[in-house]
Amino acid sequence: MLTLNDLGARRMPEPLDSRLRDDDALDEIELTSRLIIAASSKDGHLTQSEVDEILGITNAG
Repeated sequence: MLTLNDLGARRMPEPLDSRLRDDDALDEIELTSRLIIAASSKDGHLTQSEVDEILGITNAG
């Protein structure tokens, strides 16, 4: 007898154990993703100013 899984239906994923969550790593992945997207949409290199803006760094001076 065929089951829904045999037909390609997806099972609901198990919830992740919250003890395995690494917010710092997730933040780093988010920032890196922003840099990759910005760099891939530009013909040349990103300037330091553009990188700072993408990362949310402001000049405190």
